[in-house]
Amino acid sequence: MRVLLLTVTAGHGHTQAANVVMDYLKRLNIECSVLDTLDYINPILGESVDKGYLYSTRYTPNVYGRLYDMVDNRDKTESRFSIPHIMYRVFSKKLVIALEQFKPDLVICTHNFAAAFISYLQENGVYNGISIGIVTDFTIHPFWEETDLDYYVTANELLNWQAVKKGIDVEKIWPIGIPIHTKFANKISPSKARQTLGVEDSPTVLVMSGSMGHGDIESAIEEMDSMDIDFQIISVCGSNKHLKKKIDKMVTKKRLYNFGFVDNIDVFMDAAHCIVTKPGGLTISESLAKGLPIVIIDPIPGQEERNAEFLLNNGLALMVSETFPIDEAMYLLMVNEDRVKTLGRMAEVFAKPNATVDLSHRIMELLG
Repeated sequence: MRVLLLTVTAGHGHTQAANVVMDYLKRLNIECSVLDTLDYINPILGESVDKGYLYSTRYTPNVYGRLYDMVDNRDKTESRFSIPHIMYRVFSKKLVIALEQFKPDLVICTHNFAAAFISYLQENGVYNGISIGIVTDFTIHPFWEETDLDYYVTANELLNWQAVKKGIDVEKIWPIGIPIHTKFANKISPSKARQTLGVEDSPTVLVMSGSMGHGDIESAIEEMDSMDIDFQIISVCGSNKHLKKKIDKMVTKKRLYNFGFVDNIDVFMDAAHCIVTKPGGLTISESLAKGLPIVIIDPIPGQEERNAEFLLNNGLALMVSETFPIDEAMYLLMVNEDRVKTLGRMAEVFAKPNATVDLSHRIMELLG
């Protein structure tokens, strides 16, 4: 049995989800491989999409958001004649080589571009195996409408109606959660986690900027540092080395521990009283699995704003704004025990800590 996982490096989440699923499937003795789709088709194209995404979301997020809205509101009747659809037809032909070489029984797509390529190849009889798409947000990106796969993995069953509106048959939807590492299903005490990290055993706020280091983390830390309430701050800057250097130089009244990219974020979450973060799909899934109260900052216009809406509308998070700054959010969480308990209860309802295991078992059933 062979499974090919197709991803696209536009942000970290799509590749992270692919690798998590691959690692677990390998434990079940299934032969797997992850392929960066656009990089394989054309390295220049892959690099351009990755850098374009990073640049637009970091430096021109409002432009990115407007483009997202334009795609979401486009005339759906013309989609098959759109530039993206023509691109899918042209570039999908290169994937035939990879399919012929690996001969997968099942293909998993963690990005809508890869899913569109496989949909075209299935439609034309080039690929006859099973296809699964993994939607890595708490919304359905409009480009998923360009796909027609056998199954779709979504973050939650409450997205079913949105998926149906975008043309996805409800019978194809598996609302089992965004795949995350199985370690997020386990917990250790805050004291043990803090001891493991080598930090003081006291109330802790975890501040994350995401794998790409986006967000105005410095300002958030400065505002929290001005508060008289006693807590310490742990900052994780991801791959943004420039941000890490800037935070390292900050002089604060509170204890501030600053880290770059880490591979044990599960322990950091166990150590925390709450998390301050951008609403990326995987980070939110991991936080919910840990039962952490979530404070949303700086969502990227587009899918992250829609992720934030899902969380707020379902009682899963607070969100910072100009009229509700980070210090007020922290005050609420530090003094309102009932609100913290409510966020924790809702996290238990919506958490899907076993998504990767559930998906892998369904794949095993499909492959016989």
